[in-house]
Amino acid sequence: MTSAAPTAVDLSHGESFRNGFPHEFFTWLRTHQPVWWHEPTEHTPDGEGFWVVSRHADVMAVQRDAELFSSDRADGLRERGGTGMKDARTAGTMLNQTDGDQHRRLRSLVNRGFTPRAVSRLETDLRIMTDELLDTISANDHVFDGVTDFGREIPSQAICLVLGVPEPDRGQLIDWLDAGIETAGAAIVSRETTTKIREYASALIATKRAKPDDAIMSTITHATLESGEGLSDRELIAFFALLFPAGSETTRSAIAGGLAAFADNPDAFRRLRANPSLLPTAIEEIVRWTTPSVYKRRTASRATSIAGSAVQAGDKVTFWEMSANRDEGVFDNPFSFDVGRDPNPHVGFGWGEHFCLGAGLARLEMKVALEAIIDRYQAIELVDEKVWMPNNRLFGLKHLPVRGIPA
Repeated sequence: MTSAAPTAVDLSHGESFRNGFPHEFFTWLRTHQPVWWHEPTEHTPDGEGFWVVSRHADVMAVQRDAELFSSDRADGLRERGGTGMKDARTAGTMLNQTDGDQHRRLRSLVNRGFTPRAVSRLETDLRIMTDELLDTISANDHVFDGVTDFGREIPSQAICLVLGVPEPDRGQLIDWLDAGIETAGAAIVSRETTTKIREYASALIATKRAKPDDAIMSTITHATLESGEGLSDRELIAFFALLFPAGSETTRSAIAGGLAAFADNPDAFRRLRANPSLLPTAIEEIVRWTTPSVYKRRTASRATSIAGSAVQAGDKVTFWEMSANRDEGVFDNPFSFDVGRDPNPHVGFGWGEHFCLGAGLARLEMKVALEAIIDRYQAIELVDEKVWMPNNRLFGLKHLPVRGIPA
């Protein structure tokens, strides 16, 4: 790096994100070193360096070629693989850590549950939950934590409905997850928390097999292909362990991050209230702006080149969707929060065959949350400092103290 470059950021260390996303560093990378080799540090998992892909076009190129850039173990080049910096034992089992025929098989089966009709059936329950949350907030003089009091509750309850988690168990599961993300270190969620979630999933799946119900998870548990083949218990547990954190934390970060954006940009909030037809573009802009899963990793299955950089077979390749979503070559005024942004080719839900399975559910949750907020409040104001989560994968706000100004 040249002397004009900003100080390099250790992207493998969650503490590097304690004060927010390092946009300045990535802005420099996009211009000067769009494919940058990150040397290992004392915090880097497995003691290996990795490539950092920062531009929108290159991020999309990596996601499009699932054969060259493997989500699994690159046909045995690595003993372990996966989509985080740290090699995972679950590579080849979890939906997001599979390639080719295995990925298509798993996706085909879980899609049986995630139909638009099944997702839309959740809307009434979500609206009731949201109204009850805001009633409680109103009784506290409209002062609330946009993360723990509002942003967390809607997606957490929604994913519990999807998975068929009984109401008495939901609070414990959510508390485990919150603690596990903050203490994750180089992993996405701590091993202790992952173990608890998988043990819970095993018992729940046994119940669903014995007593089917209307939950999406029950549909997936009993789904079969034409051959009669369904998902094994191991695969179902892996799916639960993927979906619960992903469905809870990413949308929570998007909703809370959207509230923070409206507090920082009151004109945008007024514009949306005056023209609710902008809600669809506002939702996409919130996803672009917050990008809750800021990076993912692949493994190069053979030697290749990305934007002129020579990548060797077996190398870890990370692509940073948050950086792609601020690419000056793609987005006009990328650091401006624009609820009417159109077009908005963000990659906040991923791209290619690993496009987010729960994108429809996330959009529904955000729609319900935003409609309720703009109906009740004419403005959102910060009452104290934001606090960020020190996690380099499921990045977002830990606390957002705000006050809603009643309409």
